[in-house]
Amino acid sequence: MNRFAGKVAFVTGGGHGIGRATAGRLAAEGAAVVLADLDLDAAQRAAADLRAAGRTASAVRLDITDRASVEAAVADSVDGRLDVLVNTAGGDYASVDPMQGDEPWTQLQDLNLTGTVRCIRACRPALLADPDGGAVVTVGSINGLVAFGSDPYSAAKAGLSCLTLDLAARYAARGLRFNLVAPGTVRARNRDGQPGALDGLTRCYPLGRIGEPEDIAAAITFLASGDASWMTGVVLPVEGGVQTGPMAHLARH
Repeated sequence: MNRFAGKVAFVTGGGHGIGRATAGRLAAEGAAVVLADLDLDAAQRAAADLRAAGRTASAVRLDITDRASVEAAVADSVDGRLDVLVNTAGGDYASVDPMQGDEPWTQLQDLNLTGTVRCIRACRPALLADPDGGAVVTVGSINGLVAFGSDPYSAAKAGLSCLTLDLAARYAARGLRFNLVAPGTVRARNRDGQPGALDGLTRCYPLGRIGEPEDIAAAITFLASGDASWMTGVVLPVEGGVQTGPMAHLARH
């Protein structure tokens, strides 16, 4: 497929995990991709790998918790027009207790909700200049839809779902689409060096495994493409059946 030929995509968190897999999928389908990440070295390595494969890719440093960094990253890498924005940057701190005080709560809201707003705000003028209608796809979480714990993170991800619906309604008349993918457990670098750490979670998933970054990248790429041109305001769970499977209750304990 060549669904993104001639298009430009900006992927936050592009140096690792879901962001890197998504950038690779978009580039393989013809997009010129900008991999934006706080870990610039990782983003540069990922971009170099794509270029070595004959793709068009560049890297830029991005700290989504810093407005100036977001604005500079977009200004330095987007030349007036942008077709696709993918928001994957974010994270959780498993040890955070929201009852400890305002600081951990505020930090996780800033990282997972407000940071995404900063990226959308900075990219909005270029996205609206897309004559074919731009697309924003944000990575939320199954935590934002059902009770899986990690209260501050889950609340922020739920906020992303509401934000997606509101922006979809606001910008539909201008051709700019907003959709969200809500993954279940996905293999990520924070599990590196922990052999078997995810094995116990597979029993929660009726499809018999946890997700891979490529599973989420496939859904993101579909929602960003012309194949989804009549879809906006969608919150799409990509979670191996964990919400409805007979073992779903295990994920909550």
